[in-house]
Amino acid sequence: MPNPLIELKHVERFYPLAKGQFFYVLRDVNLKIEEGDFVSIMGPSGAGKSSLLHVLGMHDHAWTGEYFFEENAIHQMKPNARGTLRNEQIGFVFQQYHLLDDLTVYENLDIPLSYRHVGKPERAAIVADTLDRFHIVGKKDLYPRQLSGGQQQLVGVARAIISSPKLILADEPTGNLHSSQGEEIMELFKRLNSEGTTIIQVTHSEKNASYGNRIINLRDGFLV
Repeated sequence: MPNPLIELKHVERFYPLAKGQFFYVLRDVNLKIEEGDFVSIMGPSGAGKSSLLHVLGMHDHAWTGEYFFEENAIHQMKPNARGTLRNEQIGFVFQQYHLLDDLTVYENLDIPLSYRHVGKPERAAIVADTLDRFHIVGKKDLYPRQLSGGQQQLVGVARAIISSPKLILADEPTGNLHSSQGEEIMELFKRLNSEGTTIIQVTHSEKNASYGNRIINLRDGFLV
């Protein structure tokens, strides 16, 4: 039987407090995600959902335990190696967009392709197709500060999927979108998942969770 895409063993994330005390946001998390899963992480505010997503996305390195991504032991890798793996394999939709303010929409979309060493002519074609797919061709020369929250969210989703990553991590991916735009994004995720992309989303929406094949509940940092 093949290894899961992701396996966490006894992963914990905590912050030190005064007098030797600690505040835990993740407690003894043991989790397997199979390739091709569409997983929704749910739970009340402060449950540790976004913290778990940032550990999975290799943006947070200050955790304990074991993390395997395919055959890679992430907990044993140096930050630079983790960064390379993340850029090559993972697309991330952030709740706060995380677009680069000094780059245009076009340039923000071009960056993930450059990380994968895609040639310039092919990058131009892929970016043009993505701009069209997300109906943001007219925004390509604008900067993030010139966009509405919903438009920034669309660009963030487009950036996450443009390089066809093996894994997409999405933190409330439709939170700043109109309902029709949100449904479009969820249908896109569903289609990508049917084509083999593994998706893990944090959501408060039962409707969005219904697009997936599995729900994980977190409470006070524990899987329940």
